Amino acid sequence: MRFKGFEGEWKQRTLADLGDFIGGGTPSSSNSNFWNGDIPWVSSSDLEEDSIHSINVSRYITNEAINKSSTKFCKAPVILIVSRVGVGKVAYSNKNICTSQDFTNIVNFKCNGLFLTYFLSIEMKNSASSMQGTSIKGISSTEIKSKKLFIPLNNEQQKIASFLSLIDERILTQSKIIDNLQSQIKELAKKMFSQQMNLKDDNGINFPEWESRFGNEIFNNISNKNHNSDLPILAITQEHGAIPRNLIEYQISVTDKSIDSYKVVEVGDFIISLRSFQGGIEYSSYKGICSPAYIILRAKTDIDNRFYKYYLKTEKYIKSLNEKLEGIRDGKMISYKYFSDISLPYPSLTEQNKISDIFSLFEKKIELEKQLLLKYESQKKHLLQNLFI
Repeated sequence: MRFKGFEGEWKQRTLADLGDFIGGGTPSSSNSNFWNGDIPWVSSSDLEEDSIHSINVSRYITNEAINKSSTKFCKAPVILIVSRVGVGKVAYSNKNICTSQDFTNIVNFKCNGLFLTYFLSIEMKNSASSMQGTSIKGISSTEIKSKKLFIPLNNEQQKIASFLSLIDERILTQSKIIDNLQSQIKELAKKMFSQQMNLKDDNGINFPEWESRFGNEIFNNISNKNHNSDLPILAITQEHGAIPRNLIEYQISVTDKSIDSYKVVEVGDFIISLRSFQGGIEYSSYKGICSPAYIILRAKTDIDNRFYKYYLKTEKYIKSLNEKLEGIRDGKMISYKYFSDISLPYPSLTEQNKISDIFSLFEKKIELEKQLLLKYESQKKHLLQNLFI
């Protein structure tokens, strides 16, 4: 794949010929004179996967740290290559920076810096993939320097770098749109469930005051193991709720005998997990089976499941869980009894429906924006795989 208007062969170059290389180091954390300065210092965890522009700087060092420790000063612009812990990450910094010993850094480029960064992001990811399943923990600076790359003329480098940067800007903007919508729905939930928003019915009349009911007045504890092991095994996650393992590449081997003891989960059920005190109670949009270690909740009265899908993940409910469970959280499952002892809001079914419809609109909007983000990410992946030789 090549942009129109460009011709001629790309020339093979050794990476060592394309810039100067600088390592890194970690100043002693016990020496206060080394820290809280004004020079950014990063470790591999400060870089993000699949984004050369994301460097999360939270630590700063002093000139004394540079003079008296193993860390090195990298004058901008800099290409940061994680060559040890977290190998595969690559980033571009247009600010002076220092790094830990897990990096091999390039300065004084002899080609377009962004072009080279994008190229190396592919090379290092491929290197990281080839190391999986081996005892190799990193790539030496000698190996990195010896890499052979095919490089076009400067104007084609610029074109490729600019186009990929444009895609990255779209991805960043799209991510911010999603983050903003998620913040809005979080704030909406806070106001809605604390009844700071007074909704009216279709006749313009205020809904009645909310009742409160204990968990066991709304939900039953279900333990149905009547299945033929032909249902999908569900992973119980804070991010996706209950979801078939194959949809998120969640691989844990289980025996046929152990599956016999798994519980059936119906669409609309709720699941208490070991991590519910952190992320609330999960909702299932799928029928399947899950480990008997989980507690399955099913409505025993007429409710809008969506209302409780949102409420049982709110900060307010998670806080009430933690207050109730103080002192028992060390690896212990939240029991049905503890769940039952916590009071839950119980507005009229009509108001539950109305509140759920509002949240559903936000969810649909977020899902559309996520699909657009996936489209941009797919475009970028295709370009990275096909623009470089």
